[in-house]
Amino acid sequence: MKFTVNVDCTPQEAREFLGFPNVQPMQERAMKQFEERLLAGIGAMSPDAIMRNWMSFNPEQFGEMFKMFGGLGGTKK
Repeated sequence: MKFTVNVDCTPQEAREFLGFPNVQPMQERAMKQFEERLLAGIGAMSPDAIMRNWMSFNPEQFGEMFKMFGGLGGTKK
């Protein structure tokens, strides 16, 4: 014998009916922390911050970097 039962309910109602724990408050706190970390990290990705980071090289290292990139196009004799 086979029979089918269709239940029309929200996911929250289904979780309550099946006895699953309510994890919504934990999810909200986790998403808030995620958003705070994401927004804090965006400040480090501003063009100004990236250029300051790149320009913090020693001038000798900066010159070596240009030599390295210049050498990628081919070798000069």
